Amino acid sequence: IICISAHWETEGTFVTGMETPRTIHDFGGFPRELYEVQYPAPGNPELAGEIIDTLRQYSVGPDYQWGLDHGTWTVLKHMYPDADIPVVQLSLDRSKTPQEHYSLARCLSDFRNRGILIMGSGNMVHNLHLLDWGRINDDDYGFGWAISAAEKMYGYITANNHAPLIDYFTQGEDFRLSIPTPEHYLPMLYAPALQTDNEKVEFFNRGFVGGSLVMTALKIG
Repeated sequence: IICISAHWETEGTFVTGMETPRTIHDFGGFPRELYEVQYPAPGNPELAGEIIDTLRQYSVGPDYQWGLDHGTWTVLKHMYPDADIPVVQLSLDRSKTPQEHYSLARCLSDFRNRGILIMGSGNMVHNLHLLDWGRINDDDYGFGWAISAAEKMYGYITANNHAPLIDYFTQGEDFRLSIPTPEHYLPMLYAPALQTDNEKVEFFNRGFVGGSLVMTALKIG
């Protein structure tokens, strides 16, 4: 598994290269039980080396300090609870444009063709400043701008129309409110970047949190 998480931003691009990545509890203010969760999936230094070679035009480097952050393990713990599939994380270079992230993602197509899962973990819509804490548990409640932006994104992905997703900052006020900062949005671009013509797209878990977070997951292929 290759995971691109919203929670590992770097200057430059890096890939975890250790044999045994640690479980990172990079959050605060949650129940103690969450800090006790471990996800002891192995790493894959050989795969990390292949990624570095494949992405040599992007000068990707190995990282031996990071591990699996909560953008990765909170998802994979439900998908693969036995933690028996090797996982590497690819960092988000904060200096890259959306187009550069999209182009980098397309270079990963050979890994996907080999049966390696490529997963982006973040939120299509993520605005914590406008979160309605009074309706935090109402997953049917979304602000109008959040609903509008999410529906447009679903349509673009389904139609294999990626230009508006890459140039999201030109898509108007709904997108501006939905993506006030790019780090939770950019991992999503890695999925459509690998989408082929007429490939099936499935959206699920289309719930909201507090009106301004969209928890939608999508599967391509």
